[in-house]
Amino acid sequence: MANPPLLTLNNSVTVPQLGFGVYQVRAAQAGKVIGAAIEAGYRSIDTAAMYGNEAEVGEAIRASGLPRDEFFVTTKLWNDQHGYDNALRAFDHSVAALGLAQIDLFLIHWPQPRRDRYVETWRALEQLYRDGRVRAIGVSNFGITHLSRLLDETDVVPAVNQVELHPWLQQLPLRTFHAEHGIATEAWSPLARGRLLGDRVVTALATKYGKTPAQLVLRWHLQMGTIAIPKSATPARIRENFAVFDFELADDDLAALAELDNGTRTGADPDTFG
Repeated sequence: MANPPLLTLNNSVTVPQLGFGVYQVRAAQAGKVIGAAIEAGYRSIDTAAMYGNEAEVGEAIRASGLPRDEFFVTTKLWNDQHGYDNALRAFDHSVAALGLAQIDLFLIHWPQPRRDRYVETWRALEQLYRDGRVRAIGVSNFGITHLSRLLDETDVVPAVNQVELHPWLQQLPLRTFHAEHGIATEAWSPLARGRLLGDRVVTALATKYGKTPAQLVLRWHLQMGTIAIPKSATPARIRENFAVFDFELADDDLAALAELDNGTRTGADPDTFG
């Protein structure tokens, strides 16, 4: 099985372009599921304090017997931990749960603009980055307005913005802003929680390439230059989602997928959530 391409972040840290998300993976099954992902070839694992499985992610990495530096581990600060001191404590809790000396990427999970504390929270992440406790810092679910405030009022440009992104929600203005400022785009819900997989354009193209709809959409993400973190608890699908490096979508097929953009969200609106 081929390895995912590596993307270089704005601080020269590299991250696999295809990772494994563990949202809604219950702690009781997480070890088995993450072990299957590691066996399939995934080396980037995306968790969060809110997911309740950070400890199991750390245990699975240790159980793999592979060197720590082969893995890229992301976790996130939850909404009830905004604020400078709260964020530092939340980071300590995540480090302890994971059992890792250093986290590769730490994200603010949601901006919560109505609470208006994300700039203060970001300054705590900057301190963690300066102290070398995290290799890269970023955000999740931030829009252009939220990112602009960070750029205007703080010192470190986020390395990553993890957002809902798929052919139904392509976020072109946000992705353009990212490109202008050196922020990598990472897609959560890259398959639109599976709802996209029955789209007639997706299924027709999947048939054309002899791939599954999920493989077709993940290949689209790779060619768009985004980082994708699909999730599954089924070993066969975990392996299937990783087998996307042996084909390439033609330009006219990329254009057909571009036409699917209709603004459909499967998750919350960052301007109002939290």
